[in-house]
Amino acid sequence: MNQAQVQLQAARDADAADYAPVDLGFAQNKFQQAQNAMASRKYDDAATLADEARADAELARAKARLAAARAQIQSKTTANRQLREQIEQSLSDQQQQDQSQNAGLPAQQQTQDMPAPPSSSLTEPMPEGQGFQTLPQNPQPVPPVNRDDQGGHL
Repeated sequence: MNQAQVQLQAARDADAADYAPVDLGFAQNKFQQAQNAMASRKYDDAATLADEARADAELARAKARLAAARAQIQSKTTANRQLREQIEQSLSDQQQQDQSQNAGLPAQQQTQDMPAPPSSSLTEPMPEGQGFQTLPQNPQPVPPVNRDDQGGHL
């Protein structure tokens, strides 16, 4: 009887009245029947009914917890959807603003810079053999340019 009563209270605390009212009702009815059987000194019947009441209360509690979790998931899903819509709207507004600001500007040719190596430093020279080199180690003589050559062949 005590276990059934504890489980009934746990089911009520889990809001089974809202999320699993039918199962909670079964548990309460069986508990009432168990109390009546105890009063009539039908102890075997009381024990069986109390065990059924406990099981029904556990089921009601489990269903209530599941329903509460589902409600919370639905709430979070709705909030996430609203946030995504706000982000998309904000990005769309920003793109429209950027387009209207750039509408009068001439098109610019984009250039791509080569990234510096991660160990580059502007204050210290790189040890020989490491990093980028802007001058060749052994300069080769540059052939004279023939200005009369029209085809680019020598």
